[in-house]
Amino acid sequence: AGNMGVVPPRDGFLEGLRRLCDAHGALLVLDEVITGFRVGWSGAQGRYGVRPDLTTLGKVIGGGLPVGAYGGSRELLEQMAPAGGVYQAGTLSGNPLATAAGLATLRTVQQDEAAYARLEALGAQLEDGVATAAREAGVPFAVARVGSALTGFFRAEAPRDYAEAAESDTARFARFHRALLEQGVMLPPSQFEAWFVSLAHDEALIERTIETVAAALREAASEA
Repeated sequence: AGNMGVVPPRDGFLEGLRRLCDAHGALLVLDEVITGFRVGWSGAQGRYGVRPDLTTLGKVIGGGLPVGAYGGSRELLEQMAPAGGVYQAGTLSGNPLATAAGLATLRTVQQDEAAYARLEALGAQLEDGVATAAREAGVPFAVARVGSALTGFFRAEAPRDYAEAAESDTARFARFHRALLEQGVMLPPSQFEAWFVSLAHDEALIERTIETVAAALREAASEA
């Protein structure tokens, strides 16, 4: 999950959903608005080896511009208008600017064979650096990561579900966020959002981020 912060699925969870859907004749829909093309060319479904019936995608296919898409089998999509009786429409459907930006982004990633390896390495660098800084500061701050998406939670261990994520110290996160912002590092302002590494980042920027996070965590420790 990415909309409670990054919370990787437990072993067997997605496979269990697939089995349940098959057993009861239900469709398995994967929301890949956050994970699509970000954690791998085939998204979370490719990373974890689970095939959904329908997939939803968001701004990532528009190079960050407002756009959305859904995909699935021919059998399902032929039920959508104008071929079928299920109507759907959107204000920005087929928007040429978003479509052009999305094609350029996807072609860039597709043509760069090292793109995802580089994102994985940068994500791991940030994860390791932040986790080390938290240990050295003595602050309960757990980092969860999938590919180039990660979240630092103000709790002793990375959460396994929403209930555990909700136990994070949000007041402490707000002060942590402000300390980073004052030093020019802009994270999402909520404890329950993901941090994203992109191909625009390099090792030097990641290291600067780690140093700034370390200082903010030392400040958090002094407040305890």
